[in-house]
Amino acid sequence: MSQQDPEAPYTESEIIMTAVRVVTPFILTYGLFMTFHGADTPGGGFQGGALVGVVVLMLAFAFGAEPTREWVGNDAITGLAAGGVVVFVGVGLGALAYGGQFLEYGRYAPLLGEKATKYGMEAIEIGGVAAIVSGVIMGLFFLTAAGFNGGEEA
Repeated sequence: MSQQDPEAPYTESEIIMTAVRVVTPFILTYGLFMTFHGADTPGGGFQGGALVGVVVLMLAFAFGAEPTREWVGNDAITGLAAGGVVVFVGVGLGALAYGGQFLEYGRYAPLLGEKATKYGMEAIEIGGVAAIVSGVIMGLFFLTAAGFNGGEEA
């Protein structure tokens, strides 16, 4: 059995790596399609965000968890989840500022016109839920992949 060079990139299987390279753009496109059409059709931010997060997981399985985490970056993952929460809460509190209830999209009518409810739902689905779900899926995966170090940071 030959020893591998410790500096060589992680390779599980050329077949898996090739399959992931071919399939990834299609899954990402479908995830974005579901996200952007979520308020009008079945699907939505949760399913689209899950697919976008799973694309990164597929890349990690094919090319290694640590190189993928370094490529995506912890700041991007945290920014997705936190940014989604900010959008969700911002839209909800904006309705309160207009005298309505939390996430009462109709209160945006003076600002956005008759399609205020549609735009409010789109903001929540695309900017809120999809970002939160994809960020949490990626974050949980990379935390799990890092393992448990007896209370030390992973």
